[in-house]
Amino acid sequence: MATVTRENIGLLNDKITVKVSQEDYLPNFEKAVKHFSKTANIPGFRKGQVPAGMIKKMSGQALFQDEVLKTVEKELMGYLQTEKLEIFAQPLSLDAEAKNFNYAQPEAYDFNFEIGLKPSFDATPLLDKTTLTRYNVKVTDEIVAQELERLQLKGGKMSEPETITSEDNVLTLEFLESDAKGNVAEGAEKKENSLLVKYFSKDVQDKLQGKKAGDTLNIQLGKAFDKERIEFIQKDLGLANEKDAAKKYFQLTITKVGLIEKRELNEEFFKEVYPGQDITTVEAFKDKLKEEIGKYWKQEATNHLHNELFETLVHETPIELPKEFLKRWLQKGGEKPKTAEEAEHEYPNFDHQLRWTLISDKLIRDNSLEVSFEELKENARTKIMGYYGIGGEQAEWLDSYLDRLLQDEKYVDQTYREMITQKLFDWAETKVNVKEEEITADEFVKLPHKHHHHEH
Repeated sequence: MATVTRENIGLLNDKITVKVSQEDYLPNFEKAVKHFSKTANIPGFRKGQVPAGMIKKMSGQALFQDEVLKTVEKELMGYLQTEKLEIFAQPLSLDAEAKNFNYAQPEAYDFNFEIGLKPSFDATPLLDKTTLTRYNVKVTDEIVAQELERLQLKGGKMSEPETITSEDNVLTLEFLESDAKGNVAEGAEKKENSLLVKYFSKDVQDKLQGKKAGDTLNIQLGKAFDKERIEFIQKDLGLANEKDAAKKYFQLTITKVGLIEKRELNEEFFKEVYPGQDITTVEAFKDKLKEEIGKYWKQEATNHLHNELFETLVHETPIELPKEFLKRWLQKGGEKPKTAEEAEHEYPNFDHQLRWTLISDKLIRDNSLEVSFEELKENARTKIMGYYGIGGEQAEWLDSYLDRLLQDEKYVDQTYREMITQKLFDWAETKVNVKEEEITADEFVKLPHKHHHHEH
């Protein structure tokens, strides 16, 4: 009779030994041989009349091994179920060498496995003592004016004047790294970019006035752009990770001068930006802009708060993990085996995501959080209406479209995960202490972010 024993070999790491004797697997082996003899098509024998001895000679080893391993798996899985063991992934074999199976000499076999056990923990006390900040971004008249100008330029017509006369001129530029005197560095790589004149420092703006396509100018990055612009300029030039990038010199060649004619602030423009809103005055348009910008920053503030909450839970909830087992599982448990070095390299990110999975699953389960199919359908409906910019009265065709969409398992699964995660964060937000703080948009953008927010 088969026996299963278990012993601890490390933190949340147990060894399971499954012993099977002949009586455990031989009856199934003989049954498999009999079944095979009835279905096999072998030249010289009528179907269903192939002798068992012939089947054993031809396929005995494979059938024998298959039945032994099936028996072992059945005993192992039955044990895990009976003992109600919550384990990570699947058991890993501890047997370094393959068994020597011989159907002609059946015997007892021992199989050794290791399992990683899921830890018990409680995240609720951490939430109770955590204080986080919700930042309320003040939407100033300056922010509204900047967004208004952006929209006017976005919809404006482009002309190509001969010379640069305005801070609103759009320049297509070629950047070539050089020395302070403008001598181009040997092997310098040409990089193109399009920038508004106003993005440059006042000194460079003055030097650009009157220049035309084909003219050149020598600049030092740190002096040519203000602090707000220098980061994205360095990124565009592939210098984001260079410590002294701001000290570099470049020769700029103007290849094209453009000027965008701003859209006129009239009802036609208001209707294009906000269809169906019946906005007729500049003031009403600015009010709507301010409202929409406020919604954007409110969502950004919520995202920031939830990110802080996520990282606090992941990094401060005391959870013990069977790290060495998990590293071995990373090596052997996937479709493609990995080296020990690859598993070691991947483990930190894996550990981070695994902790979140354990914490979120437990909080969702313990607090009976759920998403109904109707909620999921309504979420999909709202997204589609927003995407196509339609109102409820135009949405008669949506029901049949939604029915088709909600038959896509991948879409449903992704939407469910997004919604249940949102519900979890909304619930967790009510459990922590949240203090409110007013802040400018610039200050908000410069806030430090804890680690990174994984896809949940």
